[in-house]
Amino acid sequence: MAIAKRPVFFFCIINPMEKVILVGVQTKDKTRQDTEKSLDELESLCLTDGARTIDKVIQKRDVPDSAYFIGHGKALEIKEMLENLKADAVVFDDALKPVQQRNLEKLIEKKVVDRTRIILDIFAYRARTKEGKLQVERAEMTYHAARLASQGIHLDSQTGGIGTRRGPGERKIETDKRKIRDRIAELDREIEKIKERRDIQRNLRDNSDLPEIAIAGYTNAGKSTLLATLSKSKVYADDKLFATLDPLTRKIRLPGGRDVLLTDTVGFINKLPHDLVAAFRSTMEEILRAKCILHVIDASNPDRKKQIETVLNVLKDIGADNIPVITVFNKADKLDEQEKFIFNTHDVFLISAKNSSGVEKLLTEIEKRVVPLHSEHKIKVSYEHQDKVGVIYKLANVKSEKYNRKSTELTVECSDENWEKIKNLIKD
Repeated sequence: MAIAKRPVFFFCIINPMEKVILVGVQTKDKTRQDTEKSLDELESLCLTDGARTIDKVIQKRDVPDSAYFIGHGKALEIKEMLENLKADAVVFDDALKPVQQRNLEKLIEKKVVDRTRIILDIFAYRARTKEGKLQVERAEMTYHAARLASQGIHLDSQTGGIGTRRGPGERKIETDKRKIRDRIAELDREIEKIKERRDIQRNLRDNSDLPEIAIAGYTNAGKSTLLATLSKSKVYADDKLFATLDPLTRKIRLPGGRDVLLTDTVGFINKLPHDLVAAFRSTMEEILRAKCILHVIDASNPDRKKQIETVLNVLKDIGADNIPVITVFNKADKLDEQEKFIFNTHDVFLISAKNSSGVEKLLTEIEKRVVPLHSEHKIKVSYEHQDKVGVIYKLANVKSEKYNRKSTELTVECSDENWEKIKNLIKD
């Protein structure tokens, strides 16, 4: 089925180099420092999305206001700031309800964007594979559908006129809703087809007897750089938030000579939109299949404790909290000797994926955790059944191959489970 063009309302929400003001609310369960750090991260997100932050505003409230998220008076102050600083938009650090966004835009008379929309925008730009683009578009559709619902009365009065209750405006919204529902259904079908193809690939990987390991962590922790270093291959990596979104699997060789499959997954972030977690659930299933998770942490980030908590919460949300975890503190090259001493424990691994320091020790630990006990066997395959040799190579590590008059003699190393498969294959 052909993929339809993206609707016009899904174009980039922030135009390049727009000037924005960031707004955060310090509720009773957050400290001022927590709110400031979250705004700093939002500033990085906006910069990634092509906008320049010119000011930040924090309001202290027990709970967000139901109508404006911030107080009405504070909203008027921000309107004046926007005019004085000639800013183009205001970006809120939390997800706004559709009615709050509508009220703010009406009062401030400028573009109002929330953290969810910024992250969706970045994901839409960063997605490279067909599945990634479909998943992002699905999350965007769900986000926009909720806002259509809150625009009913507003648009109806604009289009239908005073006293109109079921005018053209309402019919237009119902049409838009139906188009979005139809598009979401179409996206679901396309994503399911890709998932089925990926399941076939996974089954082939299962038969290969190669253990799978997933790399998880906060965005920009160095996951892609670690994958490139361990696999000794070219992997796109950049010092940006959400530089890579699509899962990428590479084969790596452990010190004992065994191969394993290592998969890099999408980075996590504080306040990751629920719709994105749901949309990328099929991609995150790569983590659920892993025998072990490498939790990569930016050791140089002063807010690493909060980032660790965020990642562990997302792993729990997707049902991966029962999978063994190896804690890897990355970017050791950015630490001084005193800072490195903090990580000198037996429970964690301090590495620099950039210059490969500490990587061999990490590989040894991976081997201890995930490589099953293998036994060595000898087997003869007659020349008339040479087509089965290729299958044996997939099921076992072939250590030697000797040719006799009537057969090929193989010395293989594999798990007990795959040895049974090989014996049945030869028997058949």
